[in-house]
Amino acid sequence: MKTLSIVIPALNEEENIPAVLTSVPVDRLRDAGFETEVIVVDNNSTDRTGDVARACGARVVVQPERGYGNAYKAGFDAASGSYIATGDADRTYPFDALPELLSVVEERDVEFLTTDRLHPANREAMKDSHFLGNHVLSLVSRLLFRHDFRDSQSGMWVFRRYVWKGVDVRSPGMAFSQEIKNAAALAGYRVLEVPIEYRMRGGEVKLNAIMDGMSNLYSLFEHRLRRGHAADLEAQVVIPALASDGGVLEPDGEKAQCSLTSAMPS
Repeated sequence: MKTLSIVIPALNEEENIPAVLTSVPVDRLRDAGFETEVIVVDNNSTDRTGDVARACGARVVVQPERGYGNAYKAGFDAASGSYIATGDADRTYPFDALPELLSVVEERDVEFLTTDRLHPANREAMKDSHFLGNHVLSLVSRLLFRHDFRDSQSGMWVFRRYVWKGVDVRSPGMAFSQEIKNAAALAGYRVLEVPIEYRMRGGEVKLNAIMDGMSNLYSLFEHRLRRGHAADLEAQVVIPALASDGGVLEPDGEKAQCSLTSAMPS
């Protein structure tokens, strides 16, 4: 049986986390050959996020130092699966599509898979400022790192655990998302981007489009300069047409219950 760790960073997501965990298709993942653990990283929440996640059957890792990147680093270091999958705790990402995403990873021998939210089918799920900012950051990322990722800011990835050990990712904050993609490409791993459904978030929006956007833009240049001009990109980047009409990768089957009964033993 293969092993999968799903890592979900969470800051004050008490209201959203039950629905997010309910959407994890543990039974379908087991049928696909994956024994699954779900790790919720409680990023110093002031509500009951950790308690609620634990009651639903998730393994809770506490990261007192706030920051998107800090949360992911703690979660990845705690993960025991040979595959790692990610997504946010705000109900925007389709965890129910994980069996299909893992199938793509295995069938195409991908080492790091990321996802694209920036297509017309998802337009209503994202504010105008975030939509524009994502496009600008993704364009700059493509120019600086010479890859073809359409969505540099997407927070849903599936990758082989050894990739985390082989990349240099330092950002403590939101820039972690773009940095891990660029680092995987720079390191020469086989990378892939596929379109997914993106949904309206539940609860309070925590992003500041201007401040986070400027910080991420600065981080792109810092990462490029840190690498230096001598680094040659060796990644094999493929943007597949997964549907004949260019459609979104759709999940299949029913959602699991909140009780994560197939989680790997601690």
